[in-house]
Amino acid sequence: MTEKKMTKREYINRILTYAHDEDKEYLEHELELLDRKNSAERKPSAKQVANAGVKSAITEWMEHGVSYDAAPIAKTCPACEGMSVNKVSALLTQLGKEGVIAVSEDKRKHFYTLA
Repeated sequence: MTEKKMTKREYINRILTYAHDEDKEYLEHELELLDRKNSAERKPSAKQVANAGVKSAITEWMEHGVSYDAAPIAKTCPACEGMSVNKVSALLTQLGKEGVIAVSEDKRKHFYTLA
């Protein structure tokens, strides 16, 4: 079996148990920096913002009760003009994970309907 690799936080906590007082200040500061780094709220990238606009346009274009495959959406939806079927399929999968659309599979082919 492979051994689980120790994280930086676990490593610092283990050293803290044996460290002298002057070293503890430095190690506690390192833990604070890790906390700050992990809790930082990040703003979305430019591609994520652009994809959000395309995803909302796709959901507005789709009709309720109609099942779509990724290829027809890529060809007929105006917001998807110039996009590959793989890119559109990835965006539709994201919408499915968000719960905006329902994803069904039939013979290894995915179909998307508005939820």
